[in-house]
Amino acid sequence: MQEFAREHDLARLDEPTLFEHFTSHLAISRFVPEVFDTYDVVVGAGGDTGIDAIAILVNGALITDLDQVTEMVERNGSLDATFVFIQADRGSEFKAAKIGVFGFGVVDFFADKPKLPRNSGVKKAADIMARVFANSSRFKKNPSCKLYLATTGNWAGDAVLEARRTAIVEDLRGLRLFREVDFYPLGSENLQRLYRDSRNSVSRDFEFSLKTLVPDVPGVTEAYIGLLPAREFIGLIEDSGEILKGIFYDNVRDWQDYNEVNSEMKVSLESLDSRPRFGLMNNGVTIIAKTLRTTGNRIHIEDYQIVNGCQTSHVLFDQRDNLDDSVFVPLRLISTQNDEVIASIIKATNRQTEVKTEQLLALSDFQKKLESFFNTFTNGKRLFYERRSRQYNNIEGIEKTRIVTPRNLIRAYASMFMEEPHRATRSYGAILDQVGTRIFSDSDRLEPYYAAAFALYRLEFLFRNQLMRNDFKPARFQLLMAARILAVGPNLPKPNSRDMERLANTLCELLWDPKQSEALFAAASDVLVSINSDLQSDALRTQPFTEELRDACTVFFNDQELFVKS
Repeated sequence: MQEFAREHDLARLDEPTLFEHFTSHLAISRFVPEVFDTYDVVVGAGGDTGIDAIAILVNGALITDLDQVTEMVERNGSLDATFVFIQADRGSEFKAAKIGVFGFGVVDFFADKPKLPRNSGVKKAADIMARVFANSSRFKKNPSCKLYLATTGNWAGDAVLEARRTAIVEDLRGLRLFREVDFYPLGSENLQRLYRDSRNSVSRDFEFSLKTLVPDVPGVTEAYIGLLPAREFIGLIEDSGEILKGIFYDNVRDWQDYNEVNSEMKVSLESLDSRPRFGLMNNGVTIIAKTLRTTGNRIHIEDYQIVNGCQTSHVLFDQRDNLDDSVFVPLRLISTQNDEVIASIIKATNRQTEVKTEQLLALSDFQKKLESFFNTFTNGKRLFYERRSRQYNNIEGIEKTRIVTPRNLIRAYASMFMEEPHRATRSYGAILDQVGTRIFSDSDRLEPYYAAAFALYRLEFLFRNQLMRNDFKPARFQLLMAARILAVGPNLPKPNSRDMERLANTLCELLWDPKQSEALFAAASDVLVSINSDLQSDALRTQPFTEELRDACTVFFNDQELFVKS
């Protein structure tokens, strides 16, 4: 737990509170492949209704804003939701009373008229939950509900405790909202295992007898082509009854629900006659593993990604009860650590199906240049650009708060240098459509991307250390734009110009100074509330508000000659 505290800049927390963050990180990391801030999920305080943390996941993404739900509906057309609740007790034993309070709080969370008082964190989560269920017509299937109760003791299967746990599960099932309800007690051994899993790459062992070794290929350590029994394949994509979202991170397309092609796969698996033909009718799956070892027909892989076959994988997982020994999956298994080889395989295999060009551009050399550029900074200026899911997980000494994901970089850059903070959550897909043109263009200067990432890191630091009120979090992307205008003015040079490089460097010099950056964001927050003091208002995330905020910051910059000119 202390190691976790150091890596996540949480060492100042008292032990019970730190245990809440630690447990939340371990439980939620099983569902979220990217780095996330535990402050976005921990709600433990007065009015927490007996719940220490709440995570709402939609289509594999952690939802921290109402607009993200709307964005998921618009982008994917369907919703697959999971609700995760955590209670973390630093004590050394499980108590029936604690289980009862926790369970009642979770049931009350879904009540139309809740009986328990709620703090702001619980209210925010409840609002997101309501938005999810308001779009229930888009559910592929009912949400799942996961409860985790953690102590430093061990669950011994006490009859009273088991009865309490069973009663809570039955109460939640009785709401008729969920396809499944699971209640997991986490003792010290469970927590240790989850911590190891959170730091290590995914690994699996499986039987692959119907395979052919591919002749030597430059840049490839080893490769096989063959047919894998579908039941063996399920073991590669499943963890505790859930599909492993993280192994599809490098796949340029997400699950497309049951469109025409996927529906045809489903029908073929449901039919006893067509089931044996599945391996001949399907284009198959491509897996790239950093480590691959063979012992006869037994294969061991580590740190692997499914780079093509996302749709096939989801259909097979969804239809796993229909799989029998007659169903095989065409499999290309490749072991390489060469990033150029990986990128070329991803592009080539996904060119065979309809994939938007801007999705493939995310695999371009520009991403490598960004990663290398971020690595040129040292000490307190250092950030780590995570091109690939969890690539820094098992590297010691890296402060996890300094890891920058592509998603957060896109949102920060679009807010600061494209002046579109209103799209950072509500219309994120509209920003993605500009990848390769207005963002991640090969000719862009790298400095503004780093500046945007560091600005977001600094702002999150202020939130974590209570140097800025947490109720400003819903407007953090608006604050990024405001801070840039207040610091270096409203006019932006061309993204590929030396002037842009100089502007970004000037901004960085200010952001690197803790006192100046704190004053900058304080000024940005003052301008924002002078326009609209309701930080929960939907109006904040609209284009008219963005324009009004831009104008107000421009006036302030010109009148006060703030920071740079002073």
